[in-house]
Amino acid sequence: MSKVIAIANQKGGVGKTTTAINLAASLAVAERKVLIIDADPQANTTSGLNFSPQSNTHRTLYEVLIGRLDIRDSLLQTELVNLQMIPSHINLVGAEFDLQAMDNRESALRQVLAPIRNDYDYIIIDCSPSLGMITVNALTAADSVLIPVQPEFFALEGLGKLLQTIRLVQAGVNPDLTVEGFLVTMFDGRTKVHTEVVQQLREHFKDMVFDTIIQRNIRLSEAPSRGESIITYDIKSNGADNYMNLAAEIMAKNE
Repeated sequence: MSKVIAIANQKGGVGKTTTAINLAASLAVAERKVLIIDADPQANTTSGLNFSPQSNTHRTLYEVLIGRLDIRDSLLQTELVNLQMIPSHINLVGAEFDLQAMDNRESALRQVLAPIRNDYDYIIIDCSPSLGMITVNALTAADSVLIPVQPEFFALEGLGKLLQTIRLVQAGVNPDLTVEGFLVTMFDGRTKVHTEVVQQLREHFKDMVFDTIIQRNIRLSEAPSRGESIITYDIKSNGADNYMNLAAEIMAKNE
């Protein structure tokens, strides 16, 4: 049985795409079959795995959601044998409007995923930094939400809207949705503020905060420009070690 994990936070720049790509790659090298879905019109996950958003304009999540394309025809094979992806494109913005006219507007993604869901051990959905209809679709399709949090003092404040959206989805269309965990990203142990915010997160959310912390790492920021995950770019880096630890923590929790 597969696990669908949405990676969401309406605040930009917290490491959603970095986490989506590198968690998916880490699970794949741990011999799990993984699908990563780029549900962000910016298509950074698509380019971050070495696919040009401009060369797959008719094989994207948008065409799948509006019923123009069978989901199997959208699948792209990445460099890692156990990792496939569904790409995005700026045209996904249009789905926000198209879905409004559909009867199944909140559950369109869940419905199109159903035929292939059990082909994978994990399905990772990279959400856009908004709480619009595409993100609601991701939360409706997901079993859980992984929330990346940058360790700054406004981090807790910014989580309120996302947690409210999660509660609304739970109350309406996906009562089984859970929080997979809060993941601290871009952590610098030399910075007192970072240490204090992590302490606050753990006090507030307790064991909902992952033990794994993603440290600031130059190799992590370099990898997307090469169209690679940190696993293929520099397996010996601290960034790779962090994400492999995160994958191990998630597998231990769910398997």
